[in-house]
Amino acid sequence: AVIIAIARPQSSSSGQNITSDGIDIMMALDISTSMLAEDLRPNRIEAAKKVAQDFIESRPNDRIGLVVFGGESFTQCPLTTDHSVLKNLFAGIQSGMLADGTAIGEGLATAVNRIRSSKAKSKVIILLTDGVNNIGAIAPVTAGEIAKTFGIRVYTIGVGTQGFARYPLQGPFGIQYTNMEVKIDEEVLRQIAADTGGKYFRATNTKQLNEIYTDIDKLEKSKIDVTEFRHKSEEFYPLIMFALLLFGLDVLLRFTLLRSLP
Repeated sequence: AVIIAIARPQSSSSGQNITSDGIDIMMALDISTSMLAEDLRPNRIEAAKKVAQDFIESRPNDRIGLVVFGGESFTQCPLTTDHSVLKNLFAGIQSGMLADGTAIGEGLATAVNRIRSSKAKSKVIILLTDGVNNIGAIAPVTAGEIAKTFGIRVYTIGVGTQGFARYPLQGPFGIQYTNMEVKIDEEVLRQIAADTGGKYFRATNTKQLNEIYTDIDKLEKSKIDVTEFRHKSEEFYPLIMFALLLFGLDVLLRFTLLRSLP
């Protein structure tokens, strides 16, 4: 006990005070029926959901929300730090939840409306689509101009291979496949990204889509100030008391039960 006490054992506790500048991110996801094409595995919409969920996990300090759009747009989840709820809502997304069509302008405008009043130092929208705006009262470029007015950066992602993609059709004898031409309005998506200070990406396969979200993650990093504190406690006092007790017991026993007779 004395030897261990001389070694001076200590226990320590530590903690962190974390201050984050914060980034608010709205994700606008196209869920039109064309997102069922299988040029991304297992299909475009499932690949987009999986990669987006991984992106959410990598950003625990940010508020993230979700807008889905097809022929109309809908806020699936407002900005939140409860990422478990957000990921559960992502898991429930299916093509066909909304009227069919590709209302890119409506989807972007809804995302802008959800994030425009944010007090965060950085406001970002990630817009993913696989088509051309063909419905809705708001033009995509107009929605982009509104985003610019509110200081919102828009990263646009066009999803789909070059040429034709394998697409499932429900026929009288089950699912049949056909080749669907891939049409993405890249010019408009590039313009929206450029006007708002964002960037346009093209994903022709699942690997590229994953790399795109990794790039966005690097471009939009929260600034975190960390203050550490440590407290150390001396733990040798009980050992010294135990050693003194044993010494006292030794002396007592020498003159009583363990006394040596001449």
